[in-house]
Amino acid sequence: MSEKKEINPKLIPEVNIGLVGHVDHGKTSLTEALTGKWTDTHSEEIKRGITIRLGYADATFYECPECKGCKRFGTNPKCIKCFSDCKPVRTVSFVDAPGHETLMATVLSGTSLIDGALLVIAANEHCPQPQTKEHLTALNIIGIKNIVIVQNKIDLVSREEALKNYKQIKEFVKGTTAENAPIVPVSAHLRINIDALIEAIEKEIPTPKRDPEKPPKMLIARSFDVNKPGTEIKKLKGGVVGGSLVQGELKLGDTIEIRPGVRIGEEFKPIKTKITGLQKAMKDLEKAGPGGLLGVSTELDPSLAKSDALVGNVAGLPESLPPVFSEIEIKTHLFERVVGMKEENRVEPIKTNDVLMLTCGTARTVGVVVSGTQEKIKVKLKIPVCADKTDKIAISRQVLGRWRLIGWGNIL
Repeated sequence: MSEKKEINPKLIPEVNIGLVGHVDHGKTSLTEALTGKWTDTHSEEIKRGITIRLGYADATFYECPECKGCKRFGTNPKCIKCFSDCKPVRTVSFVDAPGHETLMATVLSGTSLIDGALLVIAANEHCPQPQTKEHLTALNIIGIKNIVIVQNKIDLVSREEALKNYKQIKEFVKGTTAENAPIVPVSAHLRINIDALIEAIEKEIPTPKRDPEKPPKMLIARSFDVNKPGTEIKKLKGGVVGGSLVQGELKLGDTIEIRPGVRIGEEFKPIKTKITGLQKAMKDLEKAGPGGLLGVSTELDPSLAKSDALVGNVAGLPESLPPVFSEIEIKTHLFERVVGMKEENRVEPIKTNDVLMLTCGTARTVGVVVSGTQEKIKVKLKIPVCADKTDKIAISRQVLGRWRLIGWGNIL
């Protein structure tokens, strides 16, 4: 029997970096330049046919020991300058979400999902654009301080125009969490200066210190039945859940609990199951920690995981997960204007009987305001959420027939 080959830990994602910026400023092209993946499908292929449609794309950064300066960094195991063998430094996951308001809600409610951010600003447009303002506001709110500003599309402007845009960026970020962030000029389309960007990421966005003793907490973003129609009963595989482990470690053989669980009658009941497989970056693991997208194979009845039925749930060790709320009290912080609209629509105060959509981590639920003031509301939820009392909640309201982000809050 051949020995199991040990996986280099530098090839396993250990940090999540959010991609933010105005529409069409080149976030997807930049992700492709860094990872080789075109993420408009917002999918990550996990081994054995598990597809998780979330905006994660992994990149391993390599360093050439022979070269000096920024040219020593790249995403290729062979140095493209001197052809020496490079050593892996770190694997990172770039996080995006389909849709502008979706991204904003994810950033605001999923603080623990990202450890740093790339703020992408196009050099061929005036800075700031509306969504650039909104995304920087979101980073300010959640306290993300590890930021690299990417001045993209420098191939489309002259030197003078690039310098003018640079000065606009510096003025824009003054007094914000990004005030001292480096500004790296790149052309994602032509792969220009990507090595310098990687060097800036390595310097400015370190892997946070993790406490493996913390109880594991996984936010479920997808769930699947991976069995093909007609599979014999004895060959059926258990349901699969995918998402992000935000703290602690999960191990093969662990018994986990999933909350709020599944609806039985009018109530939701937690479910327990055993982990039979862990996959990250297309590699089978014995144990997994935070960073990157995680696929977890289980002994669940596959019908329970079918068609994303478990999205929004939280998984962890039994009796260690946060409480489940069917009614939630929130300290609110409303924006001046509605997010995602061209018109400058002001946000109206929240009133009793208002219907709101709340996003907490990967969970989305609709609720009715049963009481409240200008700063505090109580909402009765249609679908309960599993959350810590300090978690942030993104608040959306129906405006002209669509859910629009209007603010955020803390659970009280």
